[in-house]
Amino acid sequence: MTTTQTEHHDIVGRGNRDGAQLFRDWFTELSDTAKSGGQSAYVFVMGSLNEILKVFDLPVVFPEINSLQTAVRRVAHEYLSEAEDYGYSPDICGYVKADVAVQLRHGDHPMGDIPKPSIAVLTNACNTYIKWAEIWQRMYDIPMVTIDVPGSREADGQTWRGDGDFENDRRYVQAQLEELITVCEQVTGKKFDIDKLREILRYANDISVGWKKVLDLNRSRPSLFNALTDGTIYLGVANGFRGTETGSRYFRELVEEMEYKAEHKIGTMTEELYRLLFVGVPCYPIFRRFNELFSEWGGTFINSTYLWFASGGANKGFEYDLDRPMESLAEGLLISVRDAMDSMFHQDRVLVDMIDEYHVDGIIYHPIKSCRTVSTGLADARRYVAKQRDVPSLFIESDMMDRRVVSEAQMKNRIDAFFEGLASRRRQAVIQ
Repeated sequence: MTTTQTEHHDIVGRGNRDGAQLFRDWFTELSDTAKSGGQSAYVFVMGSLNEILKVFDLPVVFPEINSLQTAVRRVAHEYLSEAEDYGYSPDICGYVKADVAVQLRHGDHPMGDIPKPSIAVLTNACNTYIKWAEIWQRMYDIPMVTIDVPGSREADGQTWRGDGDFENDRRYVQAQLEELITVCEQVTGKKFDIDKLREILRYANDISVGWKKVLDLNRSRPSLFNALTDGTIYLGVANGFRGTETGSRYFRELVEEMEYKAEHKIGTMTEELYRLLFVGVPCYPIFRRFNELFSEWGGTFINSTYLWFASGGANKGFEYDLDRPMESLAEGLLISVRDAMDSMFHQDRVLVDMIDEYHVDGIIYHPIKSCRTVSTGLADARRYVAKQRDVPSLFIESDMMDRRVVSEAQMKNRIDAFFEGLASRRRQAVIQ
C-alpha cells in the first residue's frame, strides 16, 4: 500500500471498528463486575450523571442499551415473553420488560453478565424512568436517587445562564446533585473528590464538543455517516464512556475521521440519491434490514431525533466550566435534559431548520408501540412540518423491541411507494 492508501484504510471506518470494540470491552467489564460481586450504578441515557458516578469508580449499567441489544441480536422476544409471563402487560415499554427478564435471569444477557445494582440514578426526562427504577428498588432494596429537572415551559422556551428562572432552576438541580453525592459516599464508602470531578468534566467536554461537530459535519454532500446505523454506534460510546479518557480519545479521532472524509468527499454510500431525516426510535428487531429498505433505493439518514434525545442532550455541545464544577454540572444537566425532552415534545421546529441545513429530501416518522412518550404527537408534528416546508414524509409504524408487531413486507411496500413518489417528484422538477 502507498502512504495515502494506508492512511485511508486506517482512518475511514475507524469510528465503527473502534466503537464496536469498545462496546465489547464495556460488556466484558460488566461481566467481570458481576462475577466478582462488585458494585454498579443503574442509570438512563437522558441524565445518566456518569460524571458524578465515575468519581466513585462505579461501573454504569444502561438498561435501555442492554434491552435494545437483545433486539439487535434477535432474542428480545424471549425476554419480552418471560416478563409478560411474570405479569407485565404487553402494552408497556419493551425496554422495561426485557430488563425485567434480565433481572429474573440473574443478569444473563447475550452480550455477557449484567451486575446487580448498588444504586439507581435517574431523572424525570422520561415518564417511564421512575416506575422502572422502582422495580430495581423492590428487587434489590437499593437507594434510588431521582433528579427532578425542570423542563422548558413552552416550545422554544429554553432559558439560559443569567436569566432569573434559569438560575433558580440551576440551584434546585445543584442541591439535588449534592444529595446524590452524599448517597454515593454512603454506598461506596469513598469520599467525593472535586479535583477528580474536574478531570472527568474535561473528558466529558471533549465528547460533547466532538459529538456536536460530528453531527454538524454530516451536512456534507455526500453525507459522511448513516445516522441510523453508524450513528447508533457513536451514540453508544457517547453514553457509555462519557467522562472517560477513552471516550475523549474516541471522539477526537472520530472528528478526525469525519473531517478526512469531508475533505476527500468520501460518503457513506457509493451513490447517495436521497437524504433523509429519521424521527423516533429505530426498529431494532430487524435493525440492519430496516436500514436496507432505504439504502437499496439510495436513501441515507443524515440526522435523526434519536441522536438528539438518546444522547441526553449532548448534541448541544455544552462545555462545563472547570473553575466552577458543581454549578456548571448543574447547568449542563439542566440544559441537556431539557433539550432531550424538547426533542420528544417539540422536535418539529428543529426539523424545519434541519431540512434546509442538511439538504433533506424526505422525513421518516417512526412511531412505535413500546414508547408512547416518543410516539405521541408525531402525526401533529408531521402536519406542522408539512405546512412549513414542501418535503415529502413517510409515517411508518412498528416497534423498537417486539418483532410480533414488525411486518417487514408491509413496511417494504410503503417504503417502496415512498421512494417511487420521490423519484417521480424529482423527474417532474427536471421537466419544469
